[in-house]
Amino acid sequence: MSTHPLYSQLTVAEVAAMRQRNEPFMLIDVREPHEYSIARIDGAILHPMSAAVDWATSIDRDTTVVVMCHHGMRSAHVAATLTQRFGFRNVANMSGGIDAWSLLVDTNIPRY
Repeated sequence: MSTHPLYSQLTVAEVAAMRQRNEPFMLIDVREPHEYSIARIDGAILHPMSAAVDWATSIDRDTTVVVMCHHGMRSAHVAATLTQRFGFRNVANMSGGIDAWSLLVDTNIPRY
């Protein structure tokens, strides 16, 4: 795990291991609905980046949050926003996004 001043970076393998250990965290997918319909991780909650201001206030700021997107760029932006603007304390960006997950964790998830 690497650290950013505001949030952590987790590899897809680290997130998969957290799920396997049943660690409590919320996996938030910040892609748009049409992307989510193509490929998704079971248990991930779709909260599009375009509506972050709306959904961010409905989540407990003490919850451990892992944010993901297609490759990790949008989710990094959302991770920074959650920590800076909304005061979240435990946020991580899933590096490589659903694309890396499809390649390294679950090859049954389509790539696009």
